[in-house]
Amino acid sequence: MSGVVVDGESLSCRDVVEVAPGGVPVTLSGPALAAATEVHRTALAASAVRPVYGRTTGVGANRDAVVGTGDAETHDLRLLLSHAAGVGDPLDATVARASMLVRLNQLAAAGSGIHPRFLRALETALRNGAVPRVHDAGSIGTGDLSVLAEIGLTLTGHLPWARGTAAPIPLEPGDALAFMSSNAVTLARAVLVHDELTRLLDAAHVVAALSYCALGGASEAFAEQVHARRPHPGTVDSAARMRRLLWHEGDLSPGRRIQDPFGLRAFCQVHGPALDGAEHLRSVLEIEINAAAENPLIDAGSGAVFHHGQFSTAYPALALDNLRAAVHHVAELSAARLGDLVEPEFTGLAAFLASGPPGSSGVMILEYVAHDSLGRLRHSAGPVTLGTSVISRGVEDHASFTPHAARSAVAAAAGYRTVLACELVAAVRALRLDDTRPRGYRLGRVFDELTAALPDTRTDHQLGAEIAGAAELLDGLGRWGRDAR
Repeated sequence: MSGVVVDGESLSCRDVVEVAPGGVPVTLSGPALAAATEVHRTALAASAVRPVYGRTTGVGANRDAVVGTGDAETHDLRLLLSHAAGVGDPLDATVARASMLVRLNQLAAAGSGIHPRFLRALETALRNGAVPRVHDAGSIGTGDLSVLAEIGLTLTGHLPWARGTAAPIPLEPGDALAFMSSNAVTLARAVLVHDELTRLLDAAHVVAALSYCALGGASEAFAEQVHARRPHPGTVDSAARMRRLLWHEGDLSPGRRIQDPFGLRAFCQVHGPALDGAEHLRSVLEIEINAAAENPLIDAGSGAVFHHGQFSTAYPALALDNLRAAVHHVAELSAARLGDLVEPEFTGLAAFLASGPPGSSGVMILEYVAHDSLGRLRHSAGPVTLGTSVISRGVEDHASFTPHAARSAVAAAAGYRTVLACELVAAVRALRLDDTRPRGYRLGRVFDELTAALPDTRTDHQLGAEIAGAAELLDGLGRWGRDAR
């Protein structure tokens, strides 16, 4: 990418993914900066004539405590210091950069009333490659207060940068809450893990197609006529991809069995909900990262101040819960196909795809590794939205725990990647032992790339390097799976 222009309304998940690792320039839109400047003036005017939460008052249960509007270096600095808990693991640099981009774009949506120098400071830090040293704890889904407080303290020169640097900026009254009132860190992590899960779900079509070839699957399960009669979007999409991968020349060959195991026959019906869940999460996240959701909302057009509950993140929390559950189902089918690949009745090959003296174990251990990872995925797939909390002397009596949903999605992606890698190792080995190259342009090309990348050691040996190598190859396979749409 040549660069990302931040305007407060058009940031995409793809933009966040591209900027997060560094190297892609970020430019703040002139009209967005002007709009933020106007809202800042509106906030100052409103604060002079009426109570404004966090500007003329304390926060949380201190909402009725009146504070002065001329002591930003005391009240606002106290807010940042007191909310910057500084506990938990260090925030990954990629997530930190993504968080700063999301926060910049939200501030560019012009509803916070923050001084526009904060927007410039975030833009400068992103362009210079500066990364704050912050800690990943203290968020329950009503605002990433602790992490954003640490980022705010870094921007104002009260905390050091972990990497790079940017000139410190002063605080003005109201800046502290205006900067902290966001779920930018949680949303950034959700965007990044959504991207990873989408790549893995795309790659799963290729891996399942290779297993289909090794197992002699029947074409009927993916037929267009079948899926037209129950047209859930994800299922229809998944079936179309499988047809393009498996029968590029239109050869809908019969399989070895009248009906295949569920791992092949029900692939699209199980994979479809995950594709739909990923698309729904993307839609939710792109609304969130372009939202002016700060509390209070300052409206420059009317001069009004609105105190509200837009900090609630029920939408992304529920979307993340749904996607993790769907990914667990598709991972279960991947493990099931792995079980089929080591069974002679399905492949016509030796048990465990062994090659060597009697009693050779072949890829027996793959099932153990896959089911260990599947078990971990299962633990991370449980819904986090069934819990809540009552804090701040009872004033704040609901929380979505979206940060936990996003962290659990990261764990789910790691588990799914390993399960899928184990299936890939077994599928490639089975095709090699059977001396079979998949037909069709796409799958044939994929197989050639895989056989060039994965070693062909058929006697019993340690499989760790092959599993790790296959796991790394999945992102590239995702492009093939996506292109088959």
